[in-house]
Amino acid sequence: MKADLHMHTNFSYDGLPFPEEVVNAAISKKIDCICICDHGEIKGAIEALRFAKGKPILVIPGIESRAKEGEVLGLGIQKEIPDGLSVRETIKRIIDQGGLAAIAHPFDYFLGFKEIEKYKDFFQEKGVAIEVFNASLFFNFCNIEALEFAEKFNLPFTAGSDAHSVDFIGKAYLEIPKENLSASEVLEEIRKRNVKVGFEGISFWEKLGDHLKRNIAKFKNLKR
Repeated sequence: MKADLHMHTNFSYDGLPFPEEVVNAAISKKIDCICICDHGEIKGAIEALRFAKGKPILVIPGIESRAKEGEVLGLGIQKEIPDGLSVRETIKRIIDQGGLAAIAHPFDYFLGFKEIEKYKDFFQEKGVAIEVFNASLFFNFCNIEALEFAEKFNLPFTAGSDAHSVDFIGKAYLEIPKENLSASEVLEEIRKRNVKVGFEGISFWEKLGDHLKRNIAKFKNLKR
């Protein structure tokens, strides 16, 4: 299975596509599983889950929450998690829902995670994953640092496009060597590190295009 585990719909303040557009684009790109992680919101993920019923794709509802220390993905959750909590509380709430917590783009130059090494023992104890490949980052060394951190402390890892437009969906993903898994089974394979990172060739201009579309989305969503 190919699983793109970080993308956004128009329910994010900077997301452009409608949930059904995300689902259709992922299917057309032969992505088997997606996790929609809108900012502070799960309505887009729930709409996509309903739209995908009976279609050849697994939709995992998720969220991107802004903890005080950095942004955290909650994969496989059913309730929203507010921004502004401590990372420990954010992760606790994700786990309490049976979800998997993943630190989003932890070494990003602009939106990195503050003093991440201080939390390594907590991450190990709670089985927190690290997003080791985020396709939208302009500086690839940020992804390399994330991978090195996950390997150093033997942490689970995820990957995703962080697409805010349909064109960018599937630019990065996890490869899982099994078929037709449920959402809980996908998360379990990640916890067991029975996955590997896959990605397409991504040009600077493609990344720039997705970021420009985020600004278009901000303007459109302000007018809603």
